Amino acid sequence: MELVLNVLTYVFWVLLAIMILVFTHEMGHFLFAKLFRMRVEKFSIGFPPRLFSRRWGDTEYIIGATPLGGYVKISGMIDESLDTAHVAQPPQPWEFRAKPLWQRMLVISGGVLFNMLLAVGILTGLKWIYGEAYIPAENIRSVYVAEGSLAYEMGLRTGDQIIAVNGRPLVHYGDLRDLEALVAHPFTITVARGRDTLTFTGPPDLMTQLSRRGGFLGISVDPPLVGGVLEGSPAEKAGLKAGDRIVAVDSVQVNFWNELVAQVQVQGGQPLRLRWLRTDTLAGVPETTVEVARQPEGIVYEATLTPYFDPETDRYYLGIAAPTPAMLMQYFGAKQRRFGAGEALIAGLRDTWTHTRVILTSLGRMITGRESFRENVGGPIMIAKVTKEAAEAGARAFWNIVALLSITLAIVNFLPIPALDGGHMVFLLYEAVARREPSVRVRLALQQVGMMLLVALMAFLILNDLLRL
Repeated sequence: MELVLNVLTYVFWVLLAIMILVFTHEMGHFLFAKLFRMRVEKFSIGFPPRLFSRRWGDTEYIIGATPLGGYVKISGMIDESLDTAHVAQPPQPWEFRAKPLWQRMLVISGGVLFNMLLAVGILTGLKWIYGEAYIPAENIRSVYVAEGSLAYEMGLRTGDQIIAVNGRPLVHYGDLRDLEALVAHPFTITVARGRDTLTFTGPPDLMTQLSRRGGFLGISVDPPLVGGVLEGSPAEKAGLKAGDRIVAVDSVQVNFWNELVAQVQVQGGQPLRLRWLRTDTLAGVPETTVEVARQPEGIVYEATLTPYFDPETDRYYLGIAAPTPAMLMQYFGAKQRRFGAGEALIAGLRDTWTHTRVILTSLGRMITGRESFRENVGGPIMIAKVTKEAAEAGARAFWNIVALLSITLAIVNFLPIPALDGGHMVFLLYEAVARREPSVRVRLALQQVGMMLLVALMAFLILNDLLRL
């Protein structure tokens, strides 16, 4: 039953995202066609078989049972339906082929344009509603670098202070994970280590390396704060509470959450002495927990705990949760920036342009072979997974993913592949240069080839997703 509910949740969120994107895209074609007085025969969200249809005026509005796309059928246009019944007749005033070239170009690019406008609208709204929370880079004096991670292989070490990325001073800590920074060539990180300033360079196929590691660069800053305590766990019995900060495991000092996790695993289930700092001096502790020292910021306690083993994850645990985002923001002195309507629009446009450049750069690196195509593309299954995870993280994360998918859909749809909008645009550009349309025979042949390529690509993406699960 749990598996069925999980699958249904995946389906719901991905269908919601797809319906929003497809409706927006097809509405772009539809409205431009109507603007130029072209007859729209069908407006469909989803592919056959049809679930619902109704005719208003010249247009039949359809909802299909296959929610992987949609289409707008415009009179006088050779599209994916490969309908050529109109070719033998003279052009009619309401047909696509009878309109000026610039109008036809706008109709073809209308879907892409509306997808980009949707992204701008969403990103603008997110800035206006939520603002922007950030941690000043100067507030983070050192980072944790996981052994064997990409950052570790680059040369970074725990205790380094990151001062620049790609030669630009690091102002906001989040800029380190910024996709625009990661696709730079070469990708460099400059750190302060003691009295030295060192610069390390990432591999040429950085995005592929990150994909193999689950997108994890290997750098973290989370302090060993207790975000919560599991009922009945060793941590609860020792008296730990949310907000406590672990300072040592046995004789090993810990400064980062990942150091704490590593030390617990090293013990292998054996009893360990845990030492932590509590700022609330009035809070009581069990008799088995002793007070070690009093400091200006609070009291240091110590207790002996025996980690428990979880066979499902093959790891040992004390029963404490990682610090919450709110804790981290307070700990690092995060700042909040609010945007007025105009500022939010400018920020939304800037974010849309940044994401567009990142996607185009990544696509270019895959086409040229610098990055692995198989390891950096995702199909319907991966999109469903990411969309569901974003929905579980909240409305902000979900709409951010929808914006990114809208930009991606716009770019992919404008690739010069027959059966896509970009393929139709190539035909129109040929007409603009040659002063004549490509022959019907050529267009039909290329449309069929394009459709076969798209079917093959979709099959590859689905199989690739299954192999990566």
